[in-house]
Amino acid sequence: MAPTMPKRRLEKIGMGVTGACTALVTLVVIALIVMVAGKGMAAFLKDGVSPIEFFLGKTWDLHNTRPDGMPWTGALPLIVTSFAVMTLSTLFALPIAIGSAIFAVEIRPDFGRRIFQPMVELLVGIPSVVFGLIGFHVIVGFMKFAFNTSTGLGILPAALVLSIMILPTITTFSIDALRAVPASYRQGSYALGCTRWQTIWHVVLQAAAPSLITAVILGMTRAFGETLAVRMVIGGIEAMPGGLLDAASTITTTLTTSMAVYADGSVQSDVLWSLGLLLMGMSLIFILIIHYVGSKGAIKRG
Repeated sequence: MAPTMPKRRLEKIGMGVTGACTALVTLVVIALIVMVAGKGMAAFLKDGVSPIEFFLGKTWDLHNTRPDGMPWTGALPLIVTSFAVMTLSTLFALPIAIGSAIFAVEIRPDFGRRIFQPMVELLVGIPSVVFGLIGFHVIVGFMKFAFNTSTGLGILPAALVLSIMILPTITTFSIDALRAVPASYRQGSYALGCTRWQTIWHVVLQAAAPSLITAVILGMTRAFGETLAVRMVIGGIEAMPGGLLDAASTITTTLTTSMAVYADGSVQSDVLWSLGLLLMGMSLIFILIIHYVGSKGAIKRG
């Protein structure tokens, strides 16, 4: 029988494997950030695109050029549309998600644990193209009928589709946040004579507030970065929208439709990389907010 490997040697192997995995993940993240940052900054450093024009300009048209020979690179319409869609979808989904989480945890916990939460988690795995198809045939059709528009495409249908997509994410994390509140908090509130709804509003939600905020930010992050479903119902017009039923385009939809059109290294390609850098920067900001909220919640609980 072969001798067993010494425990110290096994520990060294385990530490080496896990350390290598950590180093690989760190290297991939750093390489990704450096690559996107280098490509994204090329439009400003190499091609001479004005940052003021990029962030505040209202005309985005990479096919045509200005009198100075540069394409129209005003990304403000794309930025405004991205934030409008994200904000509206969050406002639509948030009350439903929080209300469902309260019912599943505080009102009917057995139903929530056995039936509701597994059913909601199934929605997370549905491909975004399915939501896009449903949105195109149902929501867009309703917009045509309800508002008597020619296409039914625009910011409002995109926000409605996104609200359905982010609803499972916010709901699932909200349920976990409410369940993490210690039972002693509820018992103490009942002992003081508070009703169930007073306990939920003043004790449970207050204690779970940092985790609930994290759930909302995660939903907003997905809404901000979603592409395919939004592209199918928003219209794809790269102009400043005048209303919620005007066809528009977000940062992600513009990237998917334009990136393969222009040669690598051209001004247009570099500007599109700048959009990617902006998108990655917003994602990093969301992540930092999540960490900040989580740390503040940990300090508060401590």
